[in-house]
Amino acid sequence: MTKMKKNVDMLHGPMFLKILFFALPLALSSILQLLFNAADTIVVGQFAGSQALAAVGSNGALINLIVNAFMGLSVGANVIVARYRGHGDEKRINQAVHTSILVAIISGVFLALVGFFIAPQLLRFMSTPEDVIDLSALYIKIYFLGMPFTMLYNFGAAILRSIGDTKRPLYFLTISGIINVILNLFFVINLQMSVAGVAIATVISQMVSSALIIWSLMHEEGSLKLNIKQLSIDKTCLWDIVRVGLPAGLQGCVFSLSNVVIQSSINSFGSVVVAGNSAASNIQGFLYVAMNSFHQAVVTFSSQNYGAKQFDRCDKALIIGGFLAVSVGLLMGAIFILFGRELLSLYTQDPLVIEAGLLRMKYLFMFEALDGFMDIMVGGLRGLGSSIIPMIVSISGVCIFRLLYIATIFKMSPTITTLFIVYPLSWIITSLAHIGTYMILRKKVRKEAVYS
Repeated sequence: MTKMKKNVDMLHGPMFLKILFFALPLALSSILQLLFNAADTIVVGQFAGSQALAAVGSNGALINLIVNAFMGLSVGANVIVARYRGHGDEKRINQAVHTSILVAIISGVFLALVGFFIAPQLLRFMSTPEDVIDLSALYIKIYFLGMPFTMLYNFGAAILRSIGDTKRPLYFLTISGIINVILNLFFVINLQMSVAGVAIATVISQMVSSALIIWSLMHEEGSLKLNIKQLSIDKTCLWDIVRVGLPAGLQGCVFSLSNVVIQSSINSFGSVVVAGNSAASNIQGFLYVAMNSFHQAVVTFSSQNYGAKQFDRCDKALIIGGFLAVSVGLLMGAIFILFGRELLSLYTQDPLVIEAGLLRMKYLFMFEALDGFMDIMVGGLRGLGSSIIPMIVSISGVCIFRLLYIATIFKMSPTITTLFIVYPLSWIITSLAHIGTYMILRKKVRKEAVYS
């Protein structure tokens, strides 16, 4: 068995502090991941100009669109390993570990090829401004070459999270994050490499974090130990991972598709608005991942307790995670709005770009806690073994609604303010739908447990 000091007992005792301390390293890890991109945008914004800043920032929605389906599979790996652990099935845990890592390698190579050859063409379909299109294409080509390492890290970290170990991924990202910042400064300031420099620095840092996570799994004990020679696909484990992870990934893809459409609408306002929106979006990411760490905690705690048929503890995990996510969202949102100008000035000194960024912060950051609550509900549903239903609800409430809004309301009033309002409206609608879905599903799960 793995060393107990690395594990969290999710099946017994009070849950509040366990969820909090489980989520904190997750939040810090996600923040460090965002710092990779923040370091990119800050360095190019300060030392390579607003066009380079727009080039780096305009890639985010497209990258997420291409990557999210496979990132969803890492969610499946987390849920399935946690569920096997709740069952106490050591053999299945080990099979899931080796299946997950091989899936990570295959999907990473596939994404590298797709991103390198297809993504630059998609940038034109998104109406990326002509003055930044070449820089954007260069950045995205280099970025996707590092995708195998990104996949390995995310799948490996998901495996460790499934047993309650969120600290080692944090340590590994700290190391790679420091390397990323140092290389950013060296490549951009010393070698004048602009967006190519920050992309190369990101790839190198991803190589480091993935190497550390794989090394860690290879030195595990018991069912989590990774043996490279034993890498293989177990059909049952793969199906379990895909059954949970693919709907999560498809949901992320469709979310990203709606964001690509929104990004295309933002692009129509010119490179100044694109740059300001990119900087504000980067800051918003820190707020989102802080709340999303509680979503991941709810998924893992609920999955283990679902596997042990302790359904009351699934409900408790959802309530505690929701309270913590909303509290963090409200507090951080208020702080970011209060110091918005100072935060945006880290990315650029252009006053027009700063004003454009402040507008996004005004309309989105006040309501970001709703986004966090929506994700908590999705986590609770996935923890109860349902992945397709929350996907359908989320796609309907967020993606389809946003696309219809852009085709109607935004078309009638094509202003940036009208565009930003679509976010909080979609969060409210989808959250209400998820609450109703969870109430129905938990009754069904309890009833099936009684008669099983």
